[in-house]
Amino acid sequence: MSLGTVIAIENPNYGSFKYKNPTSYVTYHGEVVGEAPIEQRYVPARHKLNITTSVELKAGKLLINPHLLSDFAGGSLNLTSTAVLPGKVIVLNIFKFHATVYNSCNISDFISPQKVESMCKLKL
Repeated sequence: MSLGTVIAIENPNYGSFKYKNPTSYVTYHGEVVGEAPIEQRYVPARHKLNITTSVELKAGKLLINPHLLSDFAGGSLNLTSTAVLPGKVIVLNIFKFHATVYNSCNISDFISPQKVESMCKLKL
């Protein structure tokens, strides 16, 4: 099962950041139930990019999870998305440093009303 998503990448720093083809993983109660490729990009200093990608959900793993029925009855499914983006920070087009961005998002998918909320943390 495929789910279209938009990943927002914001670079508030004064140096640009370049990363190569990482993968984002979606977990449900600690088990990986989806993957999304993130295309290689260059993020200019103090800019924000929106990247469209597709999460390939492993419906079989989700359906056999023992927590699914109780979460569904409770009105929401809580997922976690994580991504590690290794790359380079470029300052003044002179200095280049290796850097890694760690991103973690808690995603709440509410059954009724049908809406999704997410809260993300980022660490460089």
